[in-house]
Amino acid sequence: MIEIHDLKKTYRVGDVDVHALRGVDLTVERGEFVSVVGPSGSGKSTLFHILGGLTPPTSGTVHIDGRDLLKMSEAERTDLRKKSVGFVFQKYNLLPTLSAADNIAIAQDIAGQPKGFDAQFDEILNLLGIKGRLHHKPRALSGGEQQRVAIARAIVNHPAILLADEPTGNLDTQNSEAVLGLLRDLNTRLGQTILMITHNPEAAAYGHRIVKMRDGRVLE
Repeated sequence: MIEIHDLKKTYRVGDVDVHALRGVDLTVERGEFVSVVGPSGSGKSTLFHILGGLTPPTSGTVHIDGRDLLKMSEAERTDLRKKSVGFVFQKYNLLPTLSAADNIAIAQDIAGQPKGFDAQFDEILNLLGIKGRLHHKPRALSGGEQQRVAIARAIVNHPAILLADEPTGNLDTQNSEAVLGLLRDLNTRLGQTILMITHNPEAAAYGHRIVKMRDGRVLE
């Protein structure tokens, strides 16, 4: 699903070159749940931004679901974000004036998909435990419920890859365990490929494999 070879990313900050990624090699199989861990500044977020088509790499090769990211135009990378990659962040990023259902449907609008939930997604809503909360606005939902809505929004278009950046960072222990368990269920039951950034070793253990990064490189 993901093949990365000698991936490098350098930012220019004033007169200084900042090497965020220094030759990363990584392969993620279809249906795998991989946790990426490392201290601040290790390159985790830069890696995710590149995989999500949010920023281009400086050099190296990146294939996502068989597509060469470096050969894509900006329009093609935008299409990748819309249809092939789902994002879950630490902050839920729900629009406060919209219901949970409408927050989820935004992703369908952006991707040019018809509104409405198919049978498979109906099963996902049951799995997430929010089917009875779809008409509520974010202020009426707990933090854990808001994150579940954010997960539903990320996968409503059945993306090939789900990128989760510290998805439990704003949650207490109980809700963190619930959300991580749901991600594992999505992976186990539906075969969803998941790449998750986390600083929490207990959260990382929910994945099949842990990738450790430091100073822009994969250590192990």
